[in-house]
Amino acid sequence: MPDQLDANRTVLVVEDDPVIRLNIADYLRTCGFRVVEASSAAEAIQIMQSDEAQVELVFSEVQLPGDIDGLGLSHWLRLNKPGFPLIFTSAYAVAIEAEAVINERRPFIAKPYDDQQVVHRIRSVLKVL
Repeated sequence: MPDQLDANRTVLVVEDDPVIRLNIADYLRTCGFRVVEASSAAEAIQIMQSDEAQVELVFSEVQLPGDIDGLGLSHWLRLNKPGFPLIFTSAYAVAIEAEAVINERRPFIAKPYDDQQVVHRIRSVLKVL
C-alpha cells in the first residue's frame, strides 16, 4: 500500500543476492519508495558519493563480498555522512556479528524478514528525520 509520504523518499538497498535484492526493492517500490540498488558496499559508496542519488536511508546486508562489508559501509557513512540512517539485515546473526551491529548502533532486521516489517522500520526511521 503506497504512502504519499514515501513517494519522494529514496532507499538504497545493498544486497549481494540478486533475488533477495530484487524482491525487497520491488516491494519498496510498490509501497511508494524510490529505490536504488547495489550489490556490494563499494558500489553503495559510489552511489552515496553521487549527488544524483539523493539517498535518504541505506538498507544493507551485513555480509557483503569484496574488501568492504556492511560494517565497513557503516563506518564509511559514520565518517563521511554522520548521522546517516542505515538499517542492517543478515541471515547470519551470530553473536560476534550481532555485537558488531550493536556497537555500530544500527537497527537490525534478521533474515528471513517480512517485507512489511522492513517497510515499517524504514518508515519509523525516516519519520525521525
